[in-house]
Amino acid sequence: MKFYESLRAVPGITSVVGSGGKSSLLELLGHELVEDGATVALATSTHFLPFGDMTRLDGSDLNALGGILGRDRMVCVGSPSCERTPQGQVKLGPPSCGFGELAGIADYVLVEADGSKRLPLKAHASWEPVIPEGNGQTVLVLGASGFGHPVEEVVHRSDLLCQRLGCGLEDAATPELIARELAFEWREGLLTFDRVLVNQVDEAGGPTADATRTLAGALARLDIDCPVVAGSLGQGVCW
Repeated sequence: MKFYESLRAVPGITSVVGSGGKSSLLELLGHELVEDGATVALATSTHFLPFGDMTRLDGSDLNALGGILGRDRMVCVGSPSCERTPQGQVKLGPPSCGFGELAGIADYVLVEADGSKRLPLKAHASWEPVIPEGNGQTVLVLGASGFGHPVEEVVHRSDLLCQRLGCGLEDAATPELIARELAFEWREGLLTFDRVLVNQVDEAGGPTADATRTLAGALARLDIDCPVVAGSLGQGVCW
């Protein structure tokens, strides 16, 4: 089964939040949807890096955007920002046009809606994620490679997580601990999501596959009724 089928992607705006593979998920979903005949715009409500050799537009010319979509089927839409990576790469910000305008041109608008400093897990601050108006679905991504490692090494905003949960920076980032953080954010209205993708899971199973099942069970016990999908974006498989 393809990722967009497992995550039940629907036409319109889908926001991708969390950590451990947001940009990779956007690109993979885009290619899957294009293969099945759709047009796709990849964008961000915060900042992200352009996607490889993909055509990039700022969104100011909707006619040009429609023409590129008709030709290429997928386009990266974002305005150059003042934010750069440590290597000096310029990141893109939100498109010049609104996300609703993008959704009026592309079948699917896939939006990266927060950052994680390339760490596999994160705690959300009060000002994030930045969900665009008209959003139809939110997918939360978690990186299974972070499970079992010290919180300070694998969690973006680790101090915030420890403050909320009363744990230490040296404590292990277990699936149960991450579920507690997600439940806190859910109850406080910081974060809602329709699907969870646990990325970086070995196709053959093993500890990270067990961690996925543990996370799903912990979320259910904390009264978060949300489907959890396991997969490996690197291997292109989900189950």
